[in-house]
Amino acid sequence: MSETISIINPKLEIARSPHVHSKWSTKQAMWLVIIALIPTIISSLLFFGISQFSIIATSVCFAMLTEAIIKNVRKQPISIDDGSVIITGILLALILPPNFSLVSTAIGAVVAVGIGKEVFGGLGFNIFNPALVGRAFLQAAFPVSITTWTEPSFTDAVSSATPLSLMKFDNKFESINNLLVGNVGGSLGETSAIAILIGAIFLLATGVINYRVPLAMILSAVIFGGIFWLIDPLHFPNPLFHLLAGGFLLGAIFMATDWVTSPLYSKGMWIYGIAISILVILIRLFGGLPEGVMYSILLLNGFVPLINKYTKPQIFGEGK
Repeated sequence: MSETISIINPKLEIARSPHVHSKWSTKQAMWLVIIALIPTIISSLLFFGISQFSIIATSVCFAMLTEAIIKNVRKQPISIDDGSVIITGILLALILPPNFSLVSTAIGAVVAVGIGKEVFGGLGFNIFNPALVGRAFLQAAFPVSITTWTEPSFTDAVSSATPLSLMKFDNKFESINNLLVGNVGGSLGETSAIAILIGAIFLLATGVINYRVPLAMILSAVIFGGIFWLIDPLHFPNPLFHLLAGGFLLGAIFMATDWVTSPLYSKGMWIYGIAISILVILIRLFGGLPEGVMYSILLLNGFVPLINKYTKPQIFGEGK
Protein backbone atom coordinates (compact mmCIF):
# COMPACT_ATOMS: atom_id res chain seq x y z
CA MET A 1 0.00 0.00 0.00
CA SER A 2 1.55 3.23 -1.07
CA GLU A 3 1.26 6.53 0.71
CA THR A 4 1.13 9.87 -1.01
CA ILE A 5 2.67 12.79 0.84
CA SER A 6 1.26 16.09 -0.30
CA ILE A 7 3.30 19.22 0.29
CA ILE A 8 1.23 22.32 0.01
CA ASN A 9 3.01 25.42 -1.20
CA PRO A 10 6.53 24.42 -0.17
CA LYS A 11 8.91 27.33 0.32
CA LEU A 12 12.38 27.46 1.80
CA GLU A 13 13.84 30.90 2.14
CA ILE A 14 17.53 31.29 2.86
CA ALA A 15 18.70 34.73 3.80
CA ARG A 16 21.83 36.21 5.26
CA SER A 17 22.01 38.01 8.60
CA PRO A 18 20.80 40.09 10.32
CA HIS A 19 18.14 37.56 11.37
CA VAL A 20 16.11 39.90 13.54
CA HIS A 21 12.38 39.62 14.09
CA SER A 22 10.95 42.96 13.04
CA LYS A 23 7.97 44.33 11.19
CA TRP A 24 10.45 46.28 9.10
CA SER A 25 12.59 44.87 6.32
CA THR A 26 16.32 45.59 6.52
CA LYS A 27 15.94 48.26 3.83
CA GLN A 28 13.03 49.95 5.62
CA ALA A 29 14.86 49.88 8.95
CA MET A 30 17.97 51.45 7.45
CA TRP A 31 16.00 54.36 6.03
CA LEU A 32 14.21 54.85 9.34
CA VAL A 33 17.63 55.14 11.00
CA ILE A 34 18.58 57.79 8.45
CA ILE A 35 15.41 59.71 9.33
CA ALA A 36 16.27 59.38 13.04
CA LEU A 37 19.69 60.94 12.34
CA ILE A 38 18.21 64.08 10.80
CA PRO A 39 17.86 66.00 14.14
CA THR A 40 21.50 65.26 14.93
CA ILE A 41 22.60 66.35 11.45
CA ILE A 42 20.64 69.59 11.82
CA SER A 43 22.10 70.29 15.26
CA SER A 44 25.64 69.78 13.94
CA LEU A 45 25.03 72.34 11.21
CA LEU A 46 23.42 74.81 13.64
CA PHE A 47 26.28 74.70 16.13
CA PHE A 48 29.27 74.32 13.82
CA GLY A 49 28.09 75.97 10.63
CA ILE A 50 26.44 74.95 7.38
CA SER A 51 29.91 74.38 5.89
CA GLN A 52 30.14 71.17 7.93
CA PHE A 53 27.68 69.62 5.49
CA SER A 54 30.66 69.16 3.16
CA ILE A 55 32.10 66.62 5.61
CA ILE A 56 28.83 64.68 5.70
CA ALA A 57 28.45 64.82 1.90
CA THR A 58 32.06 63.74 1.33
CA SER A 59 31.77 60.84 3.74
CA VAL A 60 28.49 59.59 2.23
CA CYS A 61 29.66 59.99 -1.39
CA PHE A 62 32.94 58.14 -0.91
CA ALA A 63 31.23 55.45 1.14
CA MET A 64 28.75 54.84 -1.70
CA LEU A 65 31.47 55.02 -4.34
CA THR A 66 33.61 52.48 -2.49
CA GLU A 67 30.74 50.04 -2.14
CA ALA A 68 29.75 50.46 -5.80
CA ILE A 69 33.29 49.77 -6.99
CA ILE A 70 33.73 46.70 -4.80
CA LYS A 71 30.34 45.30 -5.80
CA ASN A 72 31.18 45.86 -9.45
CA VAL A 73 34.55 44.10 -9.10
CA ARG A 74 32.85 41.17 -7.39
CA LYS A 75 30.12 41.18 -10.04
CA GLN A 76 27.49 41.56 -7.34
CA PRO A 77 24.37 43.71 -7.56
CA ILE A 78 24.86 47.23 -6.23
CA SER A 79 22.69 47.65 -3.14
CA ILE A 80 23.17 51.30 -2.26
CA ASP A 81 19.40 51.78 -2.17
CA ASP A 82 19.15 49.64 1.00
CA GLY A 83 20.54 52.64 2.91
CA SER A 84 23.17 50.78 4.91
CA VAL A 85 26.18 52.41 3.26
CA ILE A 86 24.54 55.84 3.58
CA ILE A 87 24.19 55.27 7.33
CA THR A 88 27.87 54.33 7.50
CA GLY A 89 28.83 57.56 5.73
CA ILE A 90 26.59 59.73 7.92
CA LEU A 91 27.70 58.13 11.19
CA LEU A 92 31.37 58.41 10.27
CA ALA A 93 30.92 62.11 9.51
CA LEU A 94 29.06 62.70 12.77
CA ILE A 95 31.90 61.26 14.85
CA LEU A 96 34.52 63.47 13.21
CA PRO A 97 35.57 66.89 14.55
CA PRO A 98 34.27 70.07 12.89
CA ASN A 99 36.32 71.34 9.94
CA PHE A 100 38.02 67.98 9.55
CA SER A 101 39.98 67.55 6.32
CA LEU A 102 37.78 66.41 3.44
CA VAL A 103 40.64 64.30 2.07
CA SER A 104 40.98 62.51 5.40
CA THR A 105 37.20 62.16 5.57
CA ALA A 106 37.20 60.46 2.17
CA ILE A 107 39.98 58.11 3.28
CA GLY A 108 38.03 57.24 6.41
CA ALA A 109 34.91 56.48 4.37
CA VAL A 110 36.86 54.20 2.03
CA VAL A 111 38.32 52.31 5.00
CA ALA A 112 34.95 52.14 6.78
CA VAL A 113 33.23 50.49 3.82
CA GLY A 114 36.13 48.66 2.23
CA ILE A 115 37.67 47.19 5.38
CA GLY A 116 34.92 47.57 7.94
CA LYS A 117 32.17 46.13 5.77
CA GLU A 118 33.00 44.70 2.34
CA VAL A 119 36.12 42.77 3.30
CA PHE A 120 33.85 40.55 5.41
CA GLY A 121 31.38 40.06 2.57
CA GLY A 122 29.10 43.08 2.84
CA LEU A 123 25.96 43.81 4.82
CA GLY A 124 25.16 41.08 7.28
CA PHE A 125 28.67 39.64 7.42
CA ASN A 126 30.72 42.44 9.02
CA ILE A 127 31.92 41.77 12.56
CA PHE A 128 32.63 45.36 13.57
CA ASN A 129 30.64 48.56 13.16
CA PRO A 130 31.97 49.99 9.86
CA ALA A 131 31.75 53.67 10.86
CA LEU A 132 33.77 53.00 14.00
CA VAL A 133 36.35 51.06 11.99
CA GLY A 134 36.79 54.12 9.79
CA ARG A 135 37.03 56.40 12.82
CA ALA A 136 39.58 54.11 14.50
CA PHE A 137 41.74 54.19 11.37
CA LEU A 138 41.61 57.97 11.24
CA GLN A 139 42.46 58.11 14.95
CA ALA A 140 45.65 56.14 14.25
CA ALA A 141 46.52 57.83 10.96
CA PHE A 142 45.75 61.47 11.85
CA PRO A 143 45.94 61.68 15.67
CA VAL A 144 46.46 65.44 15.79
CA SER A 145 43.81 66.65 13.35
CA ILE A 146 41.18 64.25 14.66
CA THR A 147 41.62 65.60 18.18
CA THR A 148 41.61 69.28 17.15
CA TRP A 149 38.28 70.74 18.18
CA THR A 150 36.43 73.87 17.07
CA GLU A 151 34.13 75.76 19.39
CA PRO A 152 30.51 76.06 18.30
CA SER A 153 29.98 78.99 15.94
CA PHE A 154 26.65 79.65 17.67
CA THR A 155 28.42 81.23 20.64
CA ASP A 156 31.81 82.54 21.71
CA ALA A 157 31.43 81.50 25.32
CA VAL A 158 32.55 77.91 25.06
CA SER A 159 36.10 76.59 25.04
CA SER A 160 37.25 74.58 22.03
CA ALA A 161 38.19 71.75 24.38
CA THR A 162 35.66 68.96 24.69
CA PRO A 163 33.83 68.42 28.00
CA LEU A 164 35.68 65.11 28.48
CA SER A 165 39.06 66.76 27.89
CA LEU A 166 38.22 69.46 30.42
CA MET A 167 37.14 66.78 32.89
CA LYS A 168 40.19 64.59 32.44
CA PHE A 169 42.99 67.14 32.13
CA ASP A 170 41.64 70.23 33.93
CA ASN A 171 39.20 68.68 36.42
CA LYS A 172 36.46 70.98 35.14
CA PHE A 173 32.91 69.79 34.51
CA GLU A 174 30.74 71.29 31.78
CA SER A 175 27.22 72.33 32.76
CA ILE A 176 24.42 69.85 32.14
CA ASN A 177 22.40 72.49 30.27
CA ASN A 178 25.16 72.97 27.69
CA LEU A 179 25.52 69.22 27.28
CA LEU A 180 21.80 68.81 26.72
CA VAL A 181 21.52 71.54 24.11
CA GLY A 182 24.85 70.96 22.38
CA ASN A 183 26.61 74.20 23.22
CA VAL A 184 29.97 72.47 23.69
CA GLY A 185 32.99 71.35 21.72
CA GLY A 186 33.13 67.86 20.30
CA SER A 187 32.48 65.76 17.23
CA LEU A 188 29.81 67.00 14.84
CA GLY A 189 27.02 64.72 15.99
CA GLU A 190 27.80 64.04 19.62
CA THR A 191 27.29 67.42 21.27
CA SER A 192 23.49 67.77 21.39
CA ALA A 193 21.91 65.17 23.68
CA ILE A 194 18.43 66.48 22.87
CA ALA A 195 18.87 65.89 19.13
CA ILE A 196 20.12 62.34 19.73
CA LEU A 197 17.28 61.59 22.14
CA ILE A 198 14.71 62.73 19.57
CA GLY A 199 16.13 60.17 17.18
CA ALA A 200 16.19 57.56 19.95
CA ILE A 201 12.50 58.06 20.73
CA PHE A 202 11.67 57.66 17.04
CA LEU A 203 13.68 54.42 16.70
CA LEU A 204 12.23 52.93 19.88
CA ALA A 205 8.69 53.90 18.90
CA THR A 206 9.05 52.30 15.48
CA GLY A 207 10.72 49.21 16.93
CA VAL A 208 13.84 49.57 14.81
CA ILE A 209 16.15 49.19 17.81
CA ASN A 210 15.81 47.06 20.92
CA TYR A 211 15.61 49.00 24.18
CA ARG A 212 17.79 46.53 26.08
CA VAL A 213 21.23 47.60 24.79
CA PRO A 214 20.86 51.38 25.34
CA LEU A 215 19.06 50.83 28.65
CA ALA A 216 21.80 48.46 29.83
CA MET A 217 24.42 51.02 28.87
CA ILE A 218 22.61 53.88 30.59
CA LEU A 219 21.88 52.02 33.83
CA SER A 220 25.37 50.57 34.14
CA ALA A 221 26.98 53.95 33.38
CA VAL A 222 24.83 55.58 36.06
CA ILE A 223 25.63 52.88 38.62
CA PHE A 224 29.31 52.36 37.83
CA GLY A 225 30.04 56.05 37.26
CA GLY A 226 27.97 56.94 40.32
CA ILE A 227 30.13 54.75 42.56
CA PHE A 228 33.25 56.77 41.73
CA TRP A 229 31.33 60.04 42.05
CA LEU A 230 30.14 59.11 45.54
CA ILE A 231 33.68 58.18 46.54
CA ASP A 232 35.23 61.45 45.29
CA PRO A 233 32.75 64.02 43.89
CA LEU A 234 35.51 66.63 43.54
CA HIS A 235 37.53 64.62 41.02
CA PHE A 236 34.93 62.40 39.36
CA PRO A 237 31.88 63.68 37.42
CA ASN A 238 28.31 62.84 38.32
CA PRO A 239 26.63 60.00 36.37
CA LEU A 240 24.51 62.37 34.27
CA PHE A 241 27.70 63.92 32.92
CA HIS A 242 28.84 60.50 31.66
CA LEU A 243 25.56 60.02 29.83
CA LEU A 244 25.46 63.42 28.14
CA ALA A 245 29.14 64.10 27.44
CA GLY A 246 31.09 62.79 24.48
CA GLY A 247 29.76 60.09 22.20
CA PHE A 248 27.96 58.00 24.81
CA LEU A 249 24.38 58.61 23.63
CA LEU A 250 25.27 58.55 19.94
CA GLY A 251 27.07 55.25 20.46
CA ALA A 252 24.35 53.76 22.64
CA ILE A 253 21.52 54.60 20.23
CA PHE A 254 23.00 54.39 16.75
CA MET A 255 26.06 52.12 16.98
CA ALA A 256 25.80 49.63 19.82
CA THR A 257 22.29 48.73 18.60
CA ASP A 258 23.43 47.83 15.08
CA TRP A 259 21.51 44.69 14.05
CA VAL A 260 24.55 42.95 12.55
CA THR A 261 27.20 43.60 15.19
CA SER A 262 25.13 43.37 18.40
CA PRO A 263 23.89 40.25 20.24
CA LEU A 264 20.78 38.41 19.09
CA TYR A 265 19.35 37.36 22.44
CA SER A 266 17.95 39.35 25.36
CA LYS A 267 20.42 38.16 27.99
CA GLY A 268 23.30 38.82 25.63
CA MET A 269 22.08 42.35 24.97
CA TRP A 270 22.20 43.15 28.68
CA ILE A 271 25.71 41.69 29.04
CA TYR A 272 26.87 43.55 25.93
CA GLY A 273 25.50 46.92 27.04
CA ILE A 274 26.80 46.62 30.60
CA ALA A 275 30.28 45.62 29.43
CA ILE A 276 30.47 48.55 27.00
CA SER A 277 29.59 51.09 29.69
CA ILE A 278 32.02 49.66 32.23
CA LEU A 279 34.83 49.95 29.69
CA VAL A 280 33.77 53.49 28.77
CA ILE A 281 33.84 54.64 32.40
CA LEU A 282 37.19 52.97 33.08
CA ILE A 283 38.80 54.55 30.01
CA ARG A 284 37.35 57.98 30.74
CA LEU A 285 38.44 58.02 34.37
CA PHE A 286 41.68 56.04 34.33
CA GLY A 287 42.79 55.59 30.71
CA GLY A 288 45.13 57.71 28.66
CA LEU A 289 42.30 58.99 26.44
CA PRO A 290 39.40 61.20 27.52
CA GLU A 291 36.88 59.13 25.55
CA GLY A 292 36.36 55.38 25.23
CA VAL A 293 33.04 54.81 23.46
CA MET A 294 34.58 53.89 20.11
CA TYR A 295 37.06 51.37 21.47
CA SER A 296 34.55 49.89 23.90
CA ILE A 297 31.96 49.17 21.22
CA LEU A 298 34.54 47.80 18.78
CA LEU A 299 35.99 45.52 21.45
CA LEU A 300 32.59 44.17 22.44
CA ASN A 301 31.69 43.71 18.74
CA GLY A 302 34.45 41.12 18.69
CA PHE A 303 32.87 39.27 21.61
CA VAL A 304 29.36 39.16 20.12
CA PRO A 305 29.72 35.65 18.60
CA LEU A 306 30.85 34.37 22.00
CA ILE A 307 28.04 36.20 23.78
CA ASN A 308 25.51 34.73 21.35
CA LYS A 309 26.88 31.24 21.90
CA TYR A 310 26.49 31.32 25.68
CA THR A 311 23.25 33.30 25.90
CA LYS A 312 21.24 31.41 23.28
CA PRO A 313 17.94 30.37 24.89
CA GLN A 314 17.42 26.65 25.35
CA ILE A 315 14.73 25.24 23.08
CA PHE A 316 11.86 23.65 25.00
CA GLY A 317 12.46 19.93 25.24
CA GLU A 318 16.08 20.18 24.13
CA GLY A 319 18.72 18.48 26.25
CA LYS A 320 21.50 20.52 27.76
